[in-house]
Amino acid sequence: MPQTLRARALLLDMDGTLVDSTAVVEKLWLRWAEPHALEPQRVLDVVHGRQGHQSMAILLPARDHEINLRENREMLAAESADVDGVVEIPGADRFLAALQNAPHAVVTSADIALMTARMGAAGLRVPDLAITAESVSASKPDPEGFLLAAERLGVAPADCIVFEDSAAGIAAARAAGMRVIGVGAAAAAHSPDATVPDLTAVQVTVDADTGTVTLALN
Repeated sequence: MPQTLRARALLLDMDGTLVDSTAVVEKLWLRWAEPHALEPQRVLDVVHGRQGHQSMAILLPARDHEINLRENREMLAAESADVDGVVEIPGADRFLAALQNAPHAVVTSADIALMTARMGAAGLRVPDLAITAESVSASKPDPEGFLLAAERLGVAPADCIVFEDSAAGIAAARAAGMRVIGVGAAAAAHSPDATVPDLTAVQVTVDADTGTVTLALN
């Protein structure tokens, strides 16, 4: 049975929510992990949704964080240069088009260059407001990025709905006091308020007078 939710603003993760970049993310991170003899599944469990330097700090807790920051810059550059296989999550283009007249933002752990590269590879419009790695001092699961987006949109956190796929992202949205719609089969394990298999399952209506967004989830 369809579920209906209403909000004054939508905040959208990028990787796994708007674009499918799984193949390149996992390829580059497993390549990074190999010389450290890290267990591959452990790496994949950690890296999704977080900024790279935080993932490195979790995986190599004894290492000097300056090394993590340097290698994170190298990883971001490599990811920006490799968009082979990056495509839109089904329904993302239509979904973003429906939000043209509604308050919304992308909130991503990517930096500006990587966000631009992946959204471009997927053929997607970048929202006017983009909260990227450069915008914040703390990575998801810290709520800073979502709270900053709500502040810039002039909308209370409780009036925002977040679309996310990862454990770190869903935790960040919850910590911000926002409702969360999980995108993709794996998101359900992290207890979002609702789940959809992809964005084709979301119908968007925007009230022209108030800007209120009504979401019908199929």
